Amino acid sequence: MAKTAIIEGHGGPEQFRIVDRPVGAPGPGEICIAHKAIGLNFIDVYQRTGLYPMELPHALGMEAAGVIEAVGEGVTHLAAGDRAAYAAMPPGAYAEARVMPAAHVVKLPDEVPFDVAAAMMLKGLTTEYLFHRTTPISAGDTVLFQAAAGGVGLIACQWAKSEGITLIGTAGGPEKCRMALENGAAHCIDYKAEDFVPVVRDLTGGNGVDVVMDAVGKDTFDGSLDCLKPLGMFISFGNASGPVPPLNIGILGQKGSLKITRPTLFTHISAPETLRAMAERLFEKVVKGDVTLRIDQRFKLDDIADAHRALEARQTTGSTVIEL
Repeated sequence: MAKTAIIEGHGGPEQFRIVDRPVGAPGPGEICIAHKAIGLNFIDVYQRTGLYPMELPHALGMEAAGVIEAVGEGVTHLAAGDRAAYAAMPPGAYAEARVMPAAHVVKLPDEVPFDVAAAMMLKGLTTEYLFHRTTPISAGDTVLFQAAAGGVGLIACQWAKSEGITLIGTAGGPEKCRMALENGAAHCIDYKAEDFVPVVRDLTGGNGVDVVMDAVGKDTFDGSLDCLKPLGMFISFGNASGPVPPLNIGILGQKGSLKITRPTLFTHISAPETLRAMAERLFEKVVKGDVTLRIDQRFKLDDIADAHRALEARQTTGSTVIEL
Protein backbone atom coordinates (compact mmCIF):
# COMPACT_ATOMS: atom_id res chain seq x y z
CA MET A 1 0.00 0.00 0.00
CA ALA A 2 1.16 3.55 -0.73
CA LYS A 3 -0.08 6.80 0.73
CA THR A 4 -1.54 8.76 -2.22
CA ALA A 5 -3.11 12.21 -2.71
CA ILE A 6 -6.19 12.00 -4.94
CA ILE A 7 -9.08 14.19 -6.02
CA GLU A 8 -12.63 12.93 -6.53
CA GLY A 9 -13.95 16.17 -8.01
CA HIS A 10 -12.55 19.24 -9.74
CA GLY A 11 -12.25 22.41 -7.69
CA GLY A 12 -10.05 24.01 -5.04
CA PRO A 13 -7.30 22.53 -2.88
CA GLU A 14 -9.94 21.25 -0.46
CA GLN A 15 -10.66 18.51 -3.02
CA PHE A 16 -7.54 16.58 -1.98
CA ARG A 17 -7.89 13.37 0.01
CA ILE A 18 -5.02 11.29 1.38
CA VAL A 19 -5.72 7.57 0.92
CA ASP A 20 -3.81 4.27 0.96
CA ARG A 21 -3.76 2.54 -2.40
CA PRO A 22 -2.32 -0.81 -3.49
CA VAL A 23 0.75 -0.40 -5.68
CA GLY A 24 0.77 -3.73 -7.50
CA ALA A 25 3.52 -5.32 -9.58
CA PRO A 26 4.83 -3.88 -12.86
CA GLY A 27 3.60 -5.51 -16.04
CA PRO A 28 5.39 -5.69 -19.39
CA GLY A 29 7.06 -2.36 -20.19
CA GLU A 30 6.41 -0.99 -16.68
CA ILE A 31 8.42 -0.20 -13.56
CA CYS A 32 7.61 0.25 -9.90
CA ILE A 33 9.29 3.27 -8.34
CA ALA A 34 9.45 4.24 -4.65
CA HIS A 35 9.47 8.03 -4.53
CA LYS A 36 11.95 10.05 -2.51
CA ALA A 37 10.75 13.48 -3.62
CA ILE A 38 7.89 14.84 -5.76
CA GLY A 39 7.70 18.03 -7.81
CA LEU A 40 4.92 20.63 -7.76
CA ASN A 41 3.86 22.39 -10.97
CA PHE A 42 1.12 24.64 -12.31
CA ILE A 43 -0.12 21.85 -14.56
CA ASP A 44 -1.16 20.10 -11.34
CA VAL A 45 -3.40 23.09 -10.56
CA TYR A 46 -4.88 23.05 -14.07
CA GLN A 47 -5.76 19.38 -13.64
CA ARG A 48 -7.21 19.87 -10.17
CA THR A 49 -9.43 22.77 -11.24
CA GLY A 50 -10.63 21.03 -14.39
CA LEU A 51 -8.97 23.40 -16.87
CA TYR A 52 -7.32 20.19 -18.07
CA PRO A 53 -10.14 17.69 -17.37
CA MET A 54 -9.42 14.10 -16.43
CA GLU A 55 -11.38 11.03 -15.40
CA LEU A 56 -11.92 11.01 -11.65
CA PRO A 57 -11.03 9.91 -9.04
CA HIS A 58 -7.37 10.35 -9.89
CA ALA A 59 -4.04 10.95 -8.22
CA LEU A 60 -2.25 14.10 -9.34
CA GLY A 61 1.42 14.96 -9.80
CA MET A 62 3.56 14.88 -12.93
CA GLU A 63 7.15 14.48 -11.74
CA ALA A 64 9.16 12.69 -9.07
CA ALA A 65 12.45 10.98 -8.32
CA GLY A 66 13.20 7.82 -6.42
CA VAL A 67 14.49 4.26 -6.58
CA ILE A 68 13.32 1.54 -8.95
CA GLU A 69 11.88 -1.34 -6.90
CA ALA A 70 11.00 -3.71 -9.75
CA VAL A 71 10.87 -3.81 -13.54
CA GLY A 72 8.49 -5.62 -15.84
CA GLU A 73 9.20 -7.79 -18.84
CA GLY A 74 10.97 -6.03 -21.69
CA VAL A 75 12.43 -3.15 -19.66
CA THR A 76 16.14 -2.90 -20.44
CA HIS A 77 17.22 0.69 -19.66
CA LEU A 78 16.36 0.44 -15.94
CA ALA A 79 16.91 -2.17 -13.23
CA ALA A 80 15.85 -2.67 -9.62
CA GLY A 81 17.95 -0.44 -7.39
CA ASP A 82 18.55 2.26 -10.00
CA ARG A 83 18.08 5.90 -9.11
CA ALA A 84 15.51 7.33 -11.50
CA ALA A 85 13.36 10.36 -12.26
CA TYR A 86 10.54 11.36 -14.58
CA ALA A 87 8.11 13.99 -15.77
CA ALA A 88 5.28 12.10 -17.39
CA MET A 89 1.66 11.43 -18.12
CA PRO A 90 -0.53 10.08 -16.70
CA PRO A 91 -0.63 11.97 -13.39
CA GLY A 92 0.04 9.97 -10.24
CA ALA A 93 3.27 11.24 -8.69
CA TYR A 94 1.59 12.38 -5.44
CA ALA A 95 2.24 8.99 -3.88
CA GLU A 96 4.81 7.08 -1.89
CA ALA A 97 5.18 4.63 -4.78
CA ARG A 98 3.58 3.84 -8.13
CA VAL A 99 3.68 1.55 -11.14
CA MET A 100 4.07 3.38 -14.45
CA PRO A 101 5.37 3.01 -18.03
CA ALA A 102 9.13 2.55 -18.07
CA ALA A 103 9.49 4.53 -21.31
CA HIS A 104 8.68 7.72 -19.36
CA VAL A 105 11.42 7.19 -16.75
CA VAL A 106 15.12 7.98 -17.07
CA LYS A 107 18.11 6.87 -15.03
CA LEU A 108 19.30 9.59 -12.66
CA PRO A 109 23.04 10.37 -12.36
CA ASP A 110 24.52 9.90 -8.89
CA GLU A 111 25.59 13.57 -8.89
CA VAL A 112 21.96 14.78 -8.93
CA PRO A 113 20.12 14.55 -5.55
CA PHE A 114 16.56 13.24 -5.46
CA ASP A 115 15.04 16.55 -4.36
CA VAL A 116 16.84 18.43 -7.13
CA ALA A 117 15.68 15.88 -9.71
CA ALA A 118 12.07 16.09 -8.50
CA ALA A 119 12.23 19.87 -8.67
CA MET A 120 13.70 20.03 -12.15
CA MET A 121 12.36 17.30 -14.41
CA LEU A 122 9.24 18.99 -15.75
CA LYS A 123 10.63 22.52 -15.52
CA GLY A 124 14.07 21.61 -16.81
CA LEU A 125 12.81 19.54 -19.73
CA THR A 126 10.41 22.38 -20.54
CA THR A 127 13.34 24.79 -20.61
CA GLU A 128 15.24 22.41 -22.87
CA TYR A 129 12.50 22.33 -25.49
CA LEU A 130 11.93 26.09 -25.25
CA PHE A 131 15.56 26.83 -26.11
CA HIS A 132 16.37 23.89 -28.39
CA ARG A 133 13.26 22.40 -30.00
CA THR A 134 10.69 25.13 -30.65
CA THR A 135 12.38 27.80 -32.77
CA PRO A 136 16.04 28.45 -33.60
CA ILE A 137 17.69 30.52 -30.83
CA SER A 138 21.37 31.35 -30.98
CA ALA A 139 23.96 33.20 -28.94
CA GLY A 140 23.32 36.93 -29.29
CA ASP A 141 19.53 36.57 -29.62
CA THR A 142 17.20 38.27 -27.15
CA VAL A 143 14.35 36.51 -25.34
CA LEU A 144 11.57 38.00 -23.21
CA PHE A 145 10.61 35.56 -20.47
CA GLN A 146 7.38 36.26 -18.59
CA ALA A 147 7.48 35.25 -14.90
CA ALA A 148 11.25 34.93 -14.74
CA ALA A 149 11.30 34.23 -10.98
CA GLY A 150 9.14 31.12 -11.23
CA GLY A 151 10.34 27.54 -11.35
CA VAL A 152 10.86 27.42 -15.12
CA GLY A 153 11.93 31.06 -15.19
CA LEU A 154 14.91 30.72 -12.88
CA ILE A 155 16.15 27.73 -14.85
CA ALA A 156 15.61 29.66 -18.11
CA CYS A 157 17.62 32.64 -16.81
CA GLN A 158 20.61 30.38 -16.11
CA TRP A 159 20.17 28.40 -19.32
CA ALA A 160 20.13 31.56 -21.43
CA LYS A 161 23.24 32.95 -19.76
CA SER A 162 25.11 29.66 -20.26
CA GLU A 163 24.43 29.87 -24.02
CA GLY A 164 25.11 33.56 -24.60
CA ILE A 165 21.44 34.50 -25.00
CA THR A 166 20.18 37.82 -23.60
CA LEU A 167 17.14 37.18 -21.42
CA ILE A 168 14.85 40.02 -20.38
CA GLY A 169 12.59 38.83 -17.57
CA THR A 170 9.44 40.12 -15.94
CA ALA A 171 8.48 39.44 -12.34
CA GLY A 172 6.14 40.76 -9.67
CA GLY A 173 8.07 42.90 -7.21
CA PRO A 174 11.68 43.95 -6.60
CA GLU A 175 12.61 40.80 -4.67
CA LYS A 176 11.54 38.51 -7.51
CA CYS A 177 13.34 40.73 -10.01
CA ARG A 178 16.48 40.48 -7.90
CA MET A 179 16.25 36.69 -7.99
CA ALA A 180 15.92 36.65 -11.79
CA LEU A 181 18.96 38.92 -12.15
CA GLU A 182 21.01 36.80 -9.75
CA ASN A 183 20.18 33.74 -11.85
CA GLY A 184 21.37 35.22 -15.12
CA ALA A 185 18.69 37.52 -16.53
CA ALA A 186 20.28 40.50 -18.29
CA HIS A 187 17.35 42.71 -17.21
CA CYS A 188 14.20 42.19 -15.16
CA ILE A 189 11.10 44.38 -15.25
CA ASP A 190 8.78 44.69 -12.26
CA TYR A 191 5.41 44.41 -13.99
CA LYS A 192 3.67 45.64 -10.83
CA ALA A 193 5.53 48.96 -11.04
CA GLU A 194 5.77 49.65 -14.78
CA ASP A 195 4.45 48.64 -18.18
CA PHE A 196 6.89 46.07 -19.54
CA VAL A 197 6.23 46.84 -23.23
CA PRO A 198 7.93 50.27 -23.48
CA VAL A 199 10.77 49.06 -21.25
CA VAL A 200 11.43 46.07 -23.54
CA ARG A 201 11.29 48.34 -26.58
CA ASP A 202 13.77 50.71 -24.95
CA LEU A 203 16.14 47.89 -23.96
CA THR A 204 16.16 46.58 -27.54
CA GLY A 205 16.65 49.95 -29.21
CA GLY A 206 13.07 49.88 -30.44
CA ASN A 207 13.59 46.63 -32.32
CA GLY A 208 11.81 44.18 -30.03
CA VAL A 209 12.90 40.69 -29.02
CA ASP A 210 13.46 37.61 -31.16
CA VAL A 211 11.37 35.30 -28.98
CA VAL A 212 8.81 35.62 -26.18
CA MET A 213 8.37 32.71 -23.77
CA ASP A 214 5.12 33.19 -21.88
CA ALA A 215 3.55 30.89 -19.28
CA VAL A 216 1.35 33.62 -17.76
CA GLY A 217 -1.31 33.59 -20.45
CA LYS A 218 -4.24 36.01 -20.53
CA ASP A 219 -2.70 38.90 -18.57
CA THR A 220 0.47 39.22 -20.65
CA PHE A 221 -0.56 38.00 -24.10
CA ASP A 222 -1.25 41.32 -25.84
CA GLY A 223 1.81 42.98 -24.35
CA SER A 224 4.01 40.04 -25.25
CA LEU A 225 3.04 40.33 -28.92
CA ASP A 226 3.91 44.03 -28.84
CA CYS A 227 7.43 43.19 -27.61
CA LEU A 228 8.34 41.05 -30.63
CA LYS A 229 10.40 42.21 -33.57
CA PRO A 230 9.00 41.50 -37.07
CA LEU A 231 8.96 37.76 -37.79
CA GLY A 232 9.44 37.09 -34.06
CA MET A 233 8.16 33.96 -32.34
CA PHE A 234 5.66 33.92 -29.48
CA ILE A 235 5.81 30.70 -27.44
CA SER A 236 2.81 30.21 -25.16
CA PHE A 237 3.47 27.37 -22.73
CA GLY A 238 1.16 27.99 -19.78
CA ASN A 239 -1.92 29.76 -18.43
CA ALA A 240 -1.09 30.97 -14.91
CA SER A 241 -3.43 33.97 -15.22
CA GLY A 242 -6.02 32.11 -17.29
CA PRO A 243 -6.22 30.92 -20.90
CA VAL A 244 -5.43 33.28 -23.76
CA PRO A 245 -8.67 34.59 -25.35
CA PRO A 246 -9.57 33.58 -28.92
CA LEU A 247 -7.18 35.19 -31.39
CA ASN A 248 -7.90 37.02 -34.64
CA ILE A 249 -5.03 35.56 -36.63
CA GLY A 250 -4.85 38.69 -38.77
CA ILE A 251 -3.32 40.54 -35.81
CA LEU A 252 -0.12 38.55 -36.32
CA GLY A 253 0.27 40.05 -39.78
CA GLN A 254 -0.52 43.56 -38.58
CA LYS A 255 2.13 43.37 -35.86
CA GLY A 256 4.96 42.25 -38.14
CA SER A 257 4.21 38.80 -39.56
CA LEU A 258 4.64 37.25 -36.13
CA LYS A 259 4.68 33.53 -35.44
CA ILE A 260 2.92 31.82 -32.56
CA THR A 261 2.98 28.30 -31.14
CA ARG A 262 1.52 26.46 -28.19
CA PRO A 263 3.83 23.48 -27.50
CA THR A 264 3.59 20.98 -24.67
CA LEU A 265 6.36 19.03 -23.01
CA PHE A 266 4.51 15.76 -23.47
CA THR A 267 4.53 16.05 -27.25
CA HIS A 268 8.30 16.37 -27.15
CA ILE A 269 8.95 13.50 -24.74
CA SER A 270 6.47 11.04 -26.25
CA ALA A 271 9.38 9.32 -28.02
CA PRO A 272 11.64 7.61 -25.42
CA GLU A 273 14.83 8.36 -27.35
CA THR A 274 13.95 12.08 -27.45
CA LEU A 275 13.17 12.10 -23.74
CA ARG A 276 16.53 10.54 -22.92
CA ALA A 277 18.39 13.01 -25.14
CA MET A 278 16.59 15.95 -23.50
CA ALA A 279 17.25 14.58 -20.02
CA GLU A 280 20.91 14.04 -20.85
CA ARG A 281 21.29 17.70 -21.85
CA LEU A 282 19.47 18.80 -18.68
CA PHE A 283 21.56 16.61 -16.40
CA GLU A 284 24.74 17.88 -18.11
CA LYS A 285 23.73 21.48 -17.38
CA VAL A 286 23.14 20.65 -13.72
CA VAL A 287 26.28 18.54 -13.21
CA LYS A 288 28.46 21.21 -14.87
CA GLY A 289 26.94 23.89 -12.65
CA ASP A 290 25.39 25.87 -15.51
CA VAL A 291 21.99 25.35 -13.86
CA THR A 292 21.46 25.29 -10.10
CA LEU A 293 18.02 24.39 -8.82
CA ARG A 294 16.58 26.67 -6.17
CA ILE A 295 14.14 24.83 -3.88
CA ASP A 296 12.43 27.50 -1.79
CA GLN A 297 9.45 25.55 -0.47
CA ARG A 298 9.14 22.04 0.98
CA PHE A 299 5.91 20.32 2.04
CA LYS A 300 4.86 16.90 3.26
CA LEU A 301 2.43 14.81 1.22
CA ASP A 302 -0.20 15.28 3.93
CA ASP A 303 0.03 19.04 3.32
CA ILE A 304 -0.42 18.94 -0.44
CA ALA A 305 -3.47 21.24 -0.27
CA ASP A 306 -1.36 23.93 1.42
CA ALA A 307 1.28 23.55 -1.29
CA HIS A 308 -1.37 24.18 -3.95
CA ARG A 309 -2.70 27.22 -2.12
CA ALA A 310 0.77 28.75 -1.96
CA LEU A 311 1.42 28.08 -5.65
CA GLU A 312 -1.89 29.56 -6.81
CA ALA A 313 -1.42 32.64 -4.62
CA ARG A 314 1.99 33.21 -6.29
CA GLN A 315 3.60 33.00 -2.87
CA THR A 316 6.27 30.60 -4.15
CA THR A 317 9.62 31.29 -5.76
CA GLY A 318 11.93 28.87 -7.50
CA SER A 319 10.81 25.26 -7.12
CA THR A 320 8.67 23.43 -4.59
CA VAL A 321 9.08 19.79 -3.60
CA ILE A 322 6.99 17.34 -1.65
CA GLU A 323 9.26 15.35 0.65
CA LEU A 324 8.70 11.73 1.63
